[in-house]
Amino acid sequence: MKKTAIVILITAAAFCFGFAFNTIITSYQNKTATKMKKVTGIGGIFFKCKDPKAVNEWYKTHLGFNTTQYGTNFEWRESEDSTKKGLTVWNPFPEKTKYFDPSAKEFMINYRVENLEELVEELKKANVTIVDNIETYDYGKFVHILDLEGNKIELWEPK
Repeated sequence: MKKTAIVILITAAAFCFGFAFNTIITSYQNKTATKMKKVTGIGGIFFKCKDPKAVNEWYKTHLGFNTTQYGTNFEWRESEDSTKKGLTVWNPFPEKTKYFDPSAKEFMINYRVENLEELVEELKKANVTIVDNIETYDYGKFVHILDLEGNKIELWEPK
């Protein structure tokens, strides 16, 4: 009887220890295994129009946009760190622009991303069409992809 009680006690203790160990390890793995953030916001909206200069002027006059020949920038603060500024670009393009090629659409959206190189590698593995190579400028890195309907998308990792 004593041996049976000791065996049951040891079995129960081993079970509890194993359960506790598994819970701790699983909790630790969940905390350390962070999924890569992909799109963090809209970086810009670009569209074709017959007369970009007139469109810029119309938006300046009627909606108060502070436009230049490149459209305008909307400045905002990041929610996680209000000391960091962000921009969303609004830019009309000439209707004959080749910048949106190979897409035949009248618009292109620019998405802000983190870790552009890693994201491009993931997209390649998923057979997403990468239109060009990553290019780096003083204001960030860019690459263009096509979605499943052939819409050109600009991915931007700001500096």
